Order: sequence, then structure tokens, then C-alpha cells
Amino acid sequence: MNAAQLFEVSNKVCVVTGGASGIGLACAEAMAENGARVVLMDIDTRRLEAVVERLRARGVAVSGETVDVSSRASLATAFEAVAHREGRIDVVFANAGVDVGEGFIARDGSRSVEGALENITQEHWHTYLGINLGGVLHTLQEAARHMKPAGSGKIIVTTSVASLCNVGGVGTSYFAAKAAASHLMRQAALELARYNIQVNAMAPGAFATNIAGGHVRDPEMRRLLETTNPQQRVAEPEEIKGLALLLASDASSFITGSEIVIDGGALLGHAD
Repeated sequence: MNAAQLFEVSNKVCVVTGGASGIGLACAEAMAENGARVVLMDIDTRRLEAVVERLRARGVAVSGETVDVSSRASLATAFEAVAHREGRIDVVFANAGVDVGEGFIARDGSRSVEGALENITQEHWHTYLGINLGGVLHTLQEAARHMKPAGSGKIIVTTSVASLCNVGGVGTSYFAAKAAASHLMRQAALELARYNIQVNAMAPGAFATNIAGGHVRDPEMRRLLETTNPQQRVAEPEEIKGLALLLASDASSFITGSEIVIDGGALLGHAD
């Protein structure tokens, strides 16, 4: 079997939540550029429509659905529309997520009052876990509902290196959500294995995306992240494409319940 056959995704029906920008968009592009029929789901209708128009101009098969992943009903309606239109759902990227604001360390290095543990509000906690964790649960539920009768499927969850480490500059609820999403992914993989559905996760480090107001694109923040990474750089969203194709294709047919870190070695520590 050659590489083209091993990573074959042509004609697969693929759903990507949070697909209108960043890592989600890169995953969608990787699938569409290799012949998959891709449905982008995002809460930002204007951005979604612009991305779908741009990708269609390149001759790839894409469509869009406006979705709020914190609502199971919203996702159920969108998944049902895709299944009715396309006849099946083969691959799902549970990618949607949002930044939660600063942690207990502010951007200037001082202690943040707003981000302190005792000042996290109920509203903040429920809102952001509803998106970053609840959204993953709802996406897993809808993916399973459509894939189990078919006896096959691929589900890829975007977690983060935040599920494996802690830093002071990122909001506490983000770490809680990503760690929980990581464990939820493994539980889903255990349950769905008998149906030939593989569930895995990608755990990105510093990628230059729009999350957190695009803070990684800020020159000062970028320099800081580069100096603490063994490769001395941050990643561009396109660098997720190889991993996305691996986990969406038969190349990963015996991989399930795995969280694959893609961080340029940042978790290894500072080198030189």
C-alpha cells in the first residue's frame, strides 16, 4: 500500500466544528484538498460564509452550518441536515473552543485580581465549560449517533497541551475543560471501539491562530513563546494538516484513545 492509499480520505463526509478559522479551518482544508466532502460548523456566520465561498472558489466540496456547540439541539439539527444531505457522516473533528481570558498572572507579569481562583464567577465557569467541554460532549454524542449504525467512523477532538501542564497566564477554566475533554475522549474511545469507531485527540501547543484575540501573533508574545520552545518557533495552522489526515484516514485504523501532542517539543522543556 502506497502513501496515497494509506491516507485516502476522498469522498469521506467530514464535519469540522469551529471550522471557520485556525486549526479547525486547517483540518477542513486538509480534508477538502484531498477529496473529502467537508461541512464547516461555526457560530460566526459571516466568517463561515466567507470561508466557504473562498474554498469553493478553489474547486473543493465544502458547505457551512451555523452552530452553537454549547447547545446539543443546535448540533443535532446541523448533524441531521448533513446526514440527510450527504447520506452519512464518516469523520468528525470536535474542534470548537474559545479563549477564557487571563489567568492568575496578567500579561505584564503581575498577579491578576480578575483571574484569581477565588474570583472565578459561576457565570464564567458555566459559560466557558459549556463551550470548551460541553461542546466536545455534544459533538461526540451526535457523531456517535450517526456513526454507530454504520459501524465505522473517526472522531478527532482538539484538546491542548493545557490538558497536560499548567501555566499561570491562561484562565483556570481552560485547563479544567481541556483536561476533562482529554479524559472524555478516552472514555468515548473505550465505549465506541466495538463499533469500529476510533476516537483520538490532537493536543496543540502554540499555534498562530485567532484564539485569545490572536495573542500568539503579537510580536512580544510570539518572541516569548519562541524562546521557550526547543524549535524556537511557534506553529502555523497548516502544520496540523498531517496529523489531521493521519487520524482521519485508515492510516490510524489501530489507534484509538490516544492524545497526540503537537507542540514543537514545548512540553520537553527549554533546551538552549
